[in-house]
Amino acid sequence: MASAAAPARSSLVLRALLLLAAAVAGALSDPTPLQDFCVVDPQAAELACKPQSAVVDDDFFSRAIASAASTANPFGVNSTRATVATFPGLNTLGVSITRVDLAPGGLNPPHSHPRASELVMVLRGEVMVGFTSGANRLYSKVVRENELFIVPRGLQHFQLNTGAGDAVFVAMFDSQSPGVVTPTFAMFATKPAMPMEVLTKTFLMGEDEVSAMKSKFAGF
Repeated sequence: MASAAAPARSSLVLRALLLLAAAVAGALSDPTPLQDFCVVDPQAAELACKPQSAVVDDDFFSRAIASAASTANPFGVNSTRATVATFPGLNTLGVSITRVDLAPGGLNPPHSHPRASELVMVLRGEVMVGFTSGANRLYSKVVRENELFIVPRGLQHFQLNTGAGDAVFVAMFDSQSPGVVTPTFAMFATKPAMPMEVLTKTFLMGEDEVSAMKSKFAGF
């Protein structure tokens, strides 16, 4: 009986591991659509689909990122996102796009997208794109017009304008809602505030130094 029970337990464990792997894989990307499209109904309280009879050509068209945005801020950057809110046809398709304008010397500060990889294509200027791996290895490249750079899902990355003039790039995501986490804001601009003891011990700073750092991000 013992010898027969062991293979049975091994089989159950294997099945459990396979189910877990499938669940994790499914959680790392948007779910597969069950219909041709699901255009968001702007009148609905939640993300409900329009009746197909009410779907029109313009639901699949957007000018959300057609115009440059102001970069008059401390970082010299502005991100314009084409989301489901402005582009209803994106819903359930597992893609989204952002236009980023950078002033000379402008920086899109280190951040990550927990639900998507990011494909960067530079439209104008020169942009250094870099990301860090789990081993703290920096991978970076100066990307020029019509060139591409890929940032793997969830890794910290940045974009820095290294050219003489303005720069523009688009970031394409394999999720309609990639999410964004910016460490400086996540540490110094949270609501409620991050405990002072956590910050002083994390950055090996005194309270006065941490308070000075927090004051720089108070408006974000």
